[in-house]
Amino acid sequence: MFILLSALMGAIIGGLTARRRKGNRLDIAQYAAGYAIAFTVVSMVVAVILDRTLI
Repeated sequence: MFILLSALMGAIIGGLTARRRKGNRLDIAQYAAGYAIAFTVVSMVVAVILDRTLI
């Protein structure tokens, strides 16, 4: 659940970053996708680390 939330948060942050930099719609979509992927990867690593240490 928190992995999906981090992907959504990454997409929002990426979209806002591209909009702040005066990007067009494709720039906003690319930033949103990139940030969502990055946030998802980081949250998956954190989830694996927490799973391994809490067992």
